Amino acid sequence: MYTRPERGGSVGDGRLLAVSDIHVVYEENRSVVASLRPRSDEDWLIVAGDVAEKFTDVEWALTLLSSRFAKVVWAPGNHELWTHPDDPVDLRGEKRYRHLVDCCRTLGIVTPEDPYPVWQGNGEPVTVAPLFLLYDYSFRVPGTTTREESLRRAHEAGIVCSDEYFLHPDPYPSRDTWCHARVAETEQRLASLPPGRRTVLVNHFPLTREPTRILRYPEFAQWCGTDLTEDWHTRFNAVAVVYGHLHIPRVLWRDGVRFEEVSLGYPREWRVRPPREPLRQVVPPPHTGDVAA
Repeated sequence: MYTRPERGGSVGDGRLLAVSDIHVVYEENRSVVASLRPRSDEDWLIVAGDVAEKFTDVEWALTLLSSRFAKVVWAPGNHELWTHPDDPVDLRGEKRYRHLVDCCRTLGIVTPEDPYPVWQGNGEPVTVAPLFLLYDYSFRVPGTTTREESLRRAHEAGIVCSDEYFLHPDPYPSRDTWCHARVAETEQRLASLPPGRRTVLVNHFPLTREPTRILRYPEFAQWCGTDLTEDWHTRFNAVAVVYGHLHIPRVLWRDGVRFEEVSLGYPREWRVRPPREPLRQVVPPPHTGDVAA
């Protein structure tokens, strides 16, 4: 049993850290997650989705992390929203999402349905905004002009996201309809933030199409976001955008804004990479040789 540590750090000691795609169904990933600890009692942790598919696994990981970090901020991935055939929690769509939100609230975790917390740190205040936006198939296969044609090309290439079988949009008629409803609601919330307030935007899926251009299978991009958020990093004054989903951890710069892909990924992916710290530091910004995109 884990207990929340005492908070004795002084103001300015903490960091805003981030990770995503921890997929704790894999024992190796579960061990990595079990090893994650803050350096300071003031550290916050962003978990940008894809904790697990089954509800009990999601609950285990979030319970552990919320007991260790001063604050945990969660945005759902597509895997949490799956109705897995082996999961006793057989809720679908919006009901499943709301059940996950309720679980987070019992643990003191911030969700996209809660007031956005403000990170004070040792500089100007930054609003940390967890988003739940989904995708609408607008990142289409190159050379196609319609959703239907893009999906057909993907099926013909044998590239089909498992969401098509496990992520149900109920009560919405489709995932893209659900996406558009979420985008409209979230856009209003972000627009109501204090003028000039800097933000960290957190979404499981990338907010722009650019990060998907290096995918090995370009057909998969249509399950990775929406063109509707293409300018949100500038419109909503972001100092950083945190995302996952692609399993390609890297940093890109666009319009002076840092885009952080913070996924751990599957063991077969991270085993072959050079060793790195699983938690990415978002604020204060790390001093690295990041490449502009």
